[in-house]
Parts: sequence; C-alpha cells; structure tokens
Amino acid sequence: MITDAQIDALATHLVQGLIARGSIKPKVSEKDLIACVVELMSLNFETEAKIDDETDRMVAEYARQDPRLDVTLLRGKIRQRLAEKKGFTL
Repeated sequence: MITDAQIDALATHLVQGLIARGSIKPKVSEKDLIACVVELMSLNFETEAKIDDETDRMVAEYARQDPRLDVTLLRGKIRQRLAEKKGFTL
C-alpha cells in the first residue's frame, strides 16, 4: 500500500513538472492544486484497495468450493469485472 507521504510526493512532482513544462497554467495556487491531486489520487488508491479486498474475498470463497481452480487467473478476471462494474480503470 502506498503511504500518504508517497502520494503527496507524487502529486507534488506531477504538478510541479506540468507547470515547469508549461503543460498547464494553474488558475489557483500550486499548493491548492497539489492538494486537489492528492485527494484524487487517494480516492483512486482507496477504490482500488476496496476492489482488491472484495476480489480476495470472492476468490477465497470460490477456491473453497472448488480447489482445482486456478486462483491467479480467477483473481484477475474477478478483479477486472468488479472494476468494470464500478466504472474504474485498472
């Protein structure tokens, strides 16, 4: 799992890089823009973690029902399907 400090560093690097390259011209302060990106990234990581938790729960349930299943393949398929249901891109 990624830490809050890592998310903050990544957001800072992203925003500063975009500003330095002239890719964006912010209409708010850099600090406010970074805070917004941190919030979006945090929500994204939380959503992905919830999908992973639900996937693990479902895979464990199916594996108990049929131990012959390829859990790696099953996990990938379930994870993708759950993400699609939530409109989330992995």
